[in-house]
Amino acid sequence: MSESPKIVVVGGGAAGLELATHLGRRLGKHDKAQVTLIDATRTHVWKPLLHQVAAGTFDPAQHALGYLSHARWNHYRFRLGVMQDLDRVKREIILAPLHNEKGEELIPRRTFSYDYLVFAIGSVSNDFGIPGVQEHCLMLDTKSQASNFQQQLLEALIKANTQKEALKDGQLDVAIVGAGATGVE
Repeated sequence: MSESPKIVVVGGGAAGLELATHLGRRLGKHDKAQVTLIDATRTHVWKPLLHQVAAGTFDPAQHALGYLSHARWNHYRFRLGVMQDLDRVKREIILAPLHNEKGEELIPRRTFSYDYLVFAIGSVSNDFGIPGVQEHCLMLDTKSQASNFQQQLLEALIKANTQKEALKDGQLDVAIVGAGATGVE
């Protein structure tokens, strides 16, 4: 009996997670395929909720979906890592070594073979070449970016609330560039 096909999905955003879940339930559960989801983070936060993380009305620690447990219940494998290279001839992807905050290597460079490879790496904000956006804007493409925005906003509010002098012009101004779903919310 031949080995079941290896399906590797790179990217655990809405599309990648949905695909891995569907394939896991349909094929992985019955050993018709080995389904693996690879993502750079341990948890998933639905991207349309990032504006709530930025505003401080949604705590990702309370509501994020953990890939490991989700994988277990939906019959796929989860591997934490960042894709570093692709060898199309050998049909392998290479994940970069994983380091902790101290710079210590936790997981060495790894190689995963595949029969089917899906890139579901998502999208990022587009500044459309508007001058000043890259230098002065905080994007909301990831949970960490949204949390960073919230932290900077809280610090500015605390500083403004406790300073003795009056607010300076522009001290608490927030400008939103873009009227997509995140900008409108």
